[in-house]
Amino acid sequence: MTENGEDSSLYQSCGDPGNGDSAVSDNRPFKAPLADPKTYKDLNDSLKLPQVARDPEGNISPYQPRPPSLPRLSKAKNGSVEETVRGRRLRNSQESLSDPAETGSSTDSLKEDQTVPAPGGFVLSSAATFRNGQGSTVGPLSTTLTGSPVFRNRGNSLSEYERRPHNQQSDPAEQRVRSSKVRLSPVQPTGPLPALEKSFASATLRASNRIDRDCVDYGVLARGGAGERLHRNLSDSRLLENMVLDSASVNSMKSTLSVLNPIRPQDVRNRSFLEGSVLGNGALLGAEELDRYFPDRRVGVFIATWNMQGEKGLPTNLDDLLLPTDSEFAQDFYIIGVQEGCPDRREWEIRLQETLGPYYVMLYAASHGVLYLTVFVRRDLIWFCSEVEHATVTTRIISQIKTKGAVGIGFTFFGTSFLFITSHFTSGDAKVYERILDYNKIIEALALPKGLPDTNPYRSTASDVTTRFDEVFWFGDFNFRLSKDRLGVESIMNQTGGGDMGPLLQHDQLSKEMKDGSIFKGFQEAPIHFLPTYKFDIGCDIYDTTSKQRTPSYTDRILFRNRQVDDIKVVKYTSCSSIKTSDHRPVIGVFQVKLRPGRDNIPLGAGQFDRSLYLEGIRRRITRELKRREAMKNQSSSTICSVS
Repeated sequence: MTENGEDSSLYQSCGDPGNGDSAVSDNRPFKAPLADPKTYKDLNDSLKLPQVARDPEGNISPYQPRPPSLPRLSKAKNGSVEETVRGRRLRNSQESLSDPAETGSSTDSLKEDQTVPAPGGFVLSSAATFRNGQGSTVGPLSTTLTGSPVFRNRGNSLSEYERRPHNQQSDPAEQRVRSSKVRLSPVQPTGPLPALEKSFASATLRASNRIDRDCVDYGVLARGGAGERLHRNLSDSRLLENMVLDSASVNSMKSTLSVLNPIRPQDVRNRSFLEGSVLGNGALLGAEELDRYFPDRRVGVFIATWNMQGEKGLPTNLDDLLLPTDSEFAQDFYIIGVQEGCPDRREWEIRLQETLGPYYVMLYAASHGVLYLTVFVRRDLIWFCSEVEHATVTTRIISQIKTKGAVGIGFTFFGTSFLFITSHFTSGDAKVYERILDYNKIIEALALPKGLPDTNPYRSTASDVTTRFDEVFWFGDFNFRLSKDRLGVESIMNQTGGGDMGPLLQHDQLSKEMKDGSIFKGFQEAPIHFLPTYKFDIGCDIYDTTSKQRTPSYTDRILFRNRQVDDIKVVKYTSCSSIKTSDHRPVIGVFQVKLRPGRDNIPLGAGQFDRSLYLEGIRRRITRELKRREAMKNQSSSTICSVS
């Protein structure tokens, strides 16, 4: 019993020093004295709170903010102390109206209650706000429980008035004003937080190297705050337009802040990225990486062959040759073969780089006399190319004369090996047998591959280089003619319509020899729907008007061979009639080639390319663009009209 006659059980401690589960830092128990209802009534009468505004009928106006409700009373069990920390409760609509300035933070919308028993067996909330019998608000029963982990930082949220010394809190009116808004502290965790998930495969860490608005993983992220923030960061239209949908992006492991793959330590232990694992699965050139860059496992290949006739002057613009306007997309590889090339081979390569621009780099270039073969690849695909090898063969009796022969370039892209050959066979209408001999010598003497592993050695033969690669493209000036006189050929050409060149091809020497199996065994050619590419008068579309009156012929061709059926699909096969600086018209072909996963035992090229050529080509491209803009500016300024 206390000196007021109250039962000592009304005083309860918030923590028991002897209880090992208590989180109280002070060993002295905190006791909260509870007054009887009479004490609260006397306190209300002394404060003399103003009445709440009411309508004429005596009801509280619905537009008047209502004071907080009465404290909750709950029956204590067996007179024991019941301490309940009530959870977070959102403010009701009436309480939100009492804050017209909306100064309350998100923590103000929560309410924490510490309940202790009151006289009569009821439990009172220590954070409750009472009302007197007239409905006026009485300040909260402020009891700071510093021992509890939930209220350990409660003092940080006290108002300026509550932080004053007790002797400076003498103004009841100021207390009423400052007590009208209950400020509660943020709820602190009562125990250790659960460990965060560190799985890189979780949906919140997945991103795509190729971003698309319809990607599933971005759809998942968009439903959360982090997803909305990520969508805003990646909403640049230029970025999205330059990227392609990758169906494998859902399974990719990407950081939301980087396009680089996170690498697990176990992956580093198991293999290196250049050599180590001989399995296709998980390799740098394996199926996962291949599907990420090429979901359909097909790469675009552009082939161009052109007999330049040794002219020093190059066309002013090569866009029509490499970037025709009727093509929807540029290709991944550009392979250009030239026969009787210009004297300055370096100038020719710079012009190619200038035309293709910064998206492409020259992977490799080789030559054999005036035979030039150049390979350009998309800059972001160069890491998946192996070391590049080349070889040459001359078909002349005197090997020092390098006008006829072949040059070949071989490399592996992912797990598919490529061989590109450009050649110039013996000329002459009747020299079919000599041209067949040229072909046989080339396939036997072209020493490729040298160090690259054969992807399918069971299908390779030592006497034919074209059997040692998965995909083979052979193009050039084969010099096969039409076995018909000039007048007969022109008559058929005048009668053909709609691109049907079948009547002309019936007299084609190459088609006949391929059908007989004497040359280009296993090779195919796309249907021809263009006019003969030889021989023109320079600068015009008129066939040879010299005294020789050469018969128009399909001397310039592109042939292909693959180990697996339907690996190569023809997209386009035509000639470029706009380039007229030679007596030959260039022939171009666009193909879609099947790719297969590779292994890490393939020696990679380590991203090497001709950097000096790249810089010079880009410099010329910029200079050309600046000159064009200056010319347009001068033209617009010279067309000003004067009114007299």
